[in-house]
Amino acid sequence: MRRGGQPLPNGRGSDRQAVRRSGQASIEFALLYSAVILPLTFMVVFVSEMLWVWHSVVDFTRDGATYAATHCWMGDGGNVTTYMTTHVPRMIDMDKFQSGEAGLQISYFSQDPATGQLTPFACASGAECSAGCVPDAVTVSVTSYQFTKGLSTFFKLPPVTIPPFAASMPMQSAGCDESGNCLP
Repeated sequence: MRRGGQPLPNGRGSDRQAVRRSGQASIEFALLYSAVILPLTFMVVFVSEMLWVWHSVVDFTRDGATYAATHCWMGDGGNVTTYMTTHVPRMIDMDKFQSGEAGLQISYFSQDPATGQLTPFACASGAECSAGCVPDAVTVSVTSYQFTKGLSTFFKLPPVTIPPFAASMPMQSAGCDESGNCLP
């Protein structure tokens, strides 16, 4: 290293200026990293987690609707709720679905023969889980779920409310075989 600030052989200033520039580059990198790169990295991680949950909830409601369409009708949808809370897919907030913090809504419908419109189903005989009480369609949806992982901790943002993700299916066998025996 040259002493006294003598010009460098390449004609680009003195060695003191080179030392100052390398310190400036370190400060610029630290500012850029802390203000831009680190927050963008966290944003990508949180958005990825939210999309993972989003996809899992869509599959979860589809699976619940399939179960409801192939098993017998119960007025409160208790058999479907029990199945869904015990078969939650692996995801970040699966405990919210298992504990009931994220609500599940199961709705059964019958088709009006005159208009073709779907109306809420009610069994005339009142007998649940029987071959005589079979609705025409079922809708399963997730209600009151909010994604909160890391949003309030790192970014001071409010939770993201996920839409209800309703999955509808026509009733298939309603859990009954040809002899009239039904599975709950």
